[in-house]
Amino acid sequence: MRNALGLMLATVVSAAVIAGVWFWTSSPRADAAPQTVAARKAEPLPAAAKSKDDVEVTASLTKPAPPPAPAAPVAAKPVCANPDALGVSRTVIIDTTGGPGFGFLQYKQFDFLTEKEVVLTFDDGPWPTTPAVLKALADECTKAVFFPVGKHTTYHPEILRQVFVAGHTVGSHTWSHAHLDSKKMTEAQAKEEIEKGFSAVKMAIGAAPAPFFRFPGLGHTQPTLAYLGTRNISMFSVDVDSNDFKSSGPDQVIQNVMTKLDKQGKGVILMHDLQKHTATALPTLLRRLKAGGYKVVLMKAKVQLETLAEYDAMLVKDLKVPTVASRPIASVVQTAQE
Repeated sequence: MRNALGLMLATVVSAAVIAGVWFWTSSPRADAAPQTVAARKAEPLPAAAKSKDDVEVTASLTKPAPPPAPAAPVAAKPVCANPDALGVSRTVIIDTTGGPGFGFLQYKQFDFLTEKEVVLTFDDGPWPTTPAVLKALADECTKAVFFPVGKHTTYHPEILRQVFVAGHTVGSHTWSHAHLDSKKMTEAQAKEEIEKGFSAVKMAIGAAPAPFFRFPGLGHTQPTLAYLGTRNISMFSVDVDSNDFKSSGPDQVIQNVMTKLDKQGKGVILMHDLQKHTATALPTLLRRLKAGGYKVVLMKAKVQLETLAEYDAMLVKDLKVPTVASRPIASVVQTAQE
């Protein structure tokens, strides 16, 4: 009995010792720092092989899309305030190579107008009456070809600029309106009349003029025709002459034009913008053209005329136009108020 009790007691003591050892070794101690293990640095993933197309697609997805290119500005067509205006039915571009001529009174090579088509032309300006002509044309939203005289251009350059800015074609009508078929006119003098006229137009409008020329009094010579051909300047004659320079009044101008035009059916009409009767008659004449079923054709040049430097310089010298300012601009122009 005593042996059995001793054996049981020894068993209990052994169990208690084992439990104490387990508790002491497995429980965390307050003074022991927690131990951690650093995470291993991630290995980069192997890049997948990509084709050229794959790269381009990826780039288009990852890069911000470029902003859309701005649309090219489109010039707005001028709006005509007059719904019943005569207008311009078509514009023709003239290749002036070799100096072609227009107007069947003298030059019959190029019959480009169809029935009921007209070209409006004005000689001898610019003059104080020219703005009234421009207004009449603007009111009917139509265009013309102007042949100014060089000297008149130097008198009223601002008026010729109005003609140019309004979109009309500007050629030349010589420097001084001298008749180039005069027996006293030398070839050198005729050349100077032609070239200085164009130089004056260029100086006034600040741009190259159209290579369009009309002889004063329609008087040409073979040498002047040949010279214009070498300069690729187109010559203009006439189909319908208004004879406005010797008309008794505006009604006479209208009658002259419409009578001849109704007989011929089409053509280049000659008028003069320095004639007061013409400026007064033009609004009614344009309405008569509209009522008669006529249509206006505007002639423009394919290439503008390059004036000759020697005649540009000659014109500056003759007019004594200063080319270099002798005083600083601040001493000449001062702002009084803004």
